[in-house]
Amino acid sequence: MHDTISISQSKNKKDQIYFSGKFNKGINNQSNTITKVIDLFRKEKLLKKQVFAIQVKKNIPHGSGLGGGSSNAADLINFFNSKMKLKIKRKKLEKLAFKIGSDVPICLEKKNTFLTGKKYEIVRVNKKLRLIILIVYPNLLCSTKKIYEKNKKFSLIKSKLNFKEIKPNQIFNFLLSENNDLEKTVIKIYPKIKKIINYIRFQNGCYFSRITGSGSACIGVFSNIKNAKYAKKMINLKYPKYWCAISKTI
Repeated sequence: MHDTISISQSKNKKDQIYFSGKFNKGINNQSNTITKVIDLFRKEKLLKKQVFAIQVKKNIPHGSGLGGGSSNAADLINFFNSKMKLKIKRKKLEKLAFKIGSDVPICLEKKNTFLTGKKYEIVRVNKKLRLIILIVYPNLLCSTKKIYEKNKKFSLIKSKLNFKEIKPNQIFNFLLSENNDLEKTVIKIYPKIKKIINYIRFQNGCYFSRITGSGSACIGVFSNIKNAKYAKKMINLKYPKYWCAISKTI
């Protein structure tokens, strides 16, 4: 599951940013993660006089907590660094990404990643999880800023596992024992989220369910694709207006 970005140089005087696809509504064409990357690179004098036409096909719901905007920003940063031969080193690239959003640096590499400690150290994991994920998006646009402002307490990871050496079954057990600190806050604002989480949880083969990121998408981790497909069918019957999809972890 991913958005699709098309980039070309333009002869126009100004950049042209377009959003298409099923989930293009609600995105500010003048201020979004794509325009922020371009503005930042120009401010840092990393781009010269190039003008771009960029089209983003939104296959990931906007405001769902699935990180579509952040990963798009990271991909554009990597694109500029590679295609424009900017030769920006990794640490500086992460600092630039952080200026766009706190989770954009995570998306610079397509690997399973943990943030650990008070300083949010990024730890990349080479192991592939291959978890089956059922996603239910209840057509709610969650404001990440609003959710974080209302959530004052955050718990640190208790596990003392060496994440760089962690085995796939250890990762799964670790995820099973953890929770999302933002979930209670989201449920207070949107009570129906709890009903969706519980409905997913009671489907056959579901190991656990919770919101993803700051919401509003809810996910369930399933034992196999057959159970996930059956659960998707049940959810489509109970919540016919909600977007529901099956994906896999990288």
